[in-house]
Amino acid sequence: MFKRLVFFVLIVSLLLLVVATGCVAPTPEVVEKVETVIVTQEVEVVVTKEVQVEIAPEAVEAGPLKVFGAFATPIEEPWDGVIHSALLAAEADGLIEYEYTDDIGYAGDMERVLREVSDQQKPDIIFGDAFGNEEAVRRVGADYPEIAFVFGSGLGPSEPNVSVFDNWIHEPAYLLGMLAGGLTETNTIGVVAGFPVPEVNRLTNAFIAGAKEVNPDAKVLVTFINSWFDPAAAKEAALAQIDAGADVLYAERFGVIEAAAENDLWAFGNMSDQNELAPEYVVSSAVWNMNPTVQYVINQVATGAYTSQDLKDFSMVAKGGASLAPFHATESNLPPELLELVQEREEQIKAGLFRVDIDEAQPEAVN
Repeated sequence: MFKRLVFFVLIVSLLLLVVATGCVAPTPEVVEKVETVIVTQEVEVVVTKEVQVEIAPEAVEAGPLKVFGAFATPIEEPWDGVIHSALLAAEADGLIEYEYTDDIGYAGDMERVLREVSDQQKPDIIFGDAFGNEEAVRRVGADYPEIAFVFGSGLGPSEPNVSVFDNWIHEPAYLLGMLAGGLTETNTIGVVAGFPVPEVNRLTNAFIAGAKEVNPDAKVLVTFINSWFDPAAAKEAALAQIDAGADVLYAERFGVIEAAAENDLWAFGNMSDQNELAPEYVVSSAVWNMNPTVQYVINQVATGAYTSQDLKDFSMVAKGGASLAPFHATESNLPPELLELVQEREEQIKAGLFRVDIDEAQPEAVN
């Protein structure tokens, strides 16, 4: 009887064990492991996307960006010409497809052109100059937030898509002033500039300060022609300064170098290296390089990281946006001690050891 009871208990235990084993499904454990693998894969995909954001525009598989240039003055005018040259370089590198319209003027056509381009061509970026057309640019920019508007301007950026830049070449302008102060024989130097606005005033004041460092007795004649592009008026103003005794001229506007060359006088260019206009007379130029600005904006747009901002720093010496042009063939005719002084000051500016003050007050006609 006892043996039967033990046998019965054993049989029941075995049955319970089999039933219990059959009720415990391994599926939840397998599902948990599968879910863990999926989560890990999703994290890896996200990380890959974040890395791609840092890829330079050359590696963007979507192809070149569509860029349009909208310029108020003829492209021959050095200010817009510098922007145009940087965009041509980006196109040559395969980063952008580039079209432009110049000589738009200031009579209201800028808004029309920008709206037509935005509607019909739908570019990724529009570069241009907003001076004299500030309200038009910002109105259109607000209506097309998907387009990056990047314009030369004396005002600040506008959310969400209007960025601003300017030519911050007061540092090389100071160096030109030093050269002028050392080269003048009459102690009279001329500057022919566009409008007495802060952007022009800071170049003129820096040039005057540089001249005064080398030659405290120098007198600087300043004439504003009240135009961004009027070569005939600029030349006429330069000739009047020559008649008043100026023997060295700073061509802040286009047209001055011609007057200097016709009178066998030293001249300095502005915005770009203008030595080719008069190789024997153009000592150097205050060069504005828009390539750092253009490259930065292209990269920002291509990677989806673009926001409205002030791009000032990219036009400074520290980031390669401003420089003193080579002396070319004129170097052998310059006093060695003057060259040495200017080059030493240039290196100090690059190293951050010398600061050129930003003075945007209107200079007096005669200093």
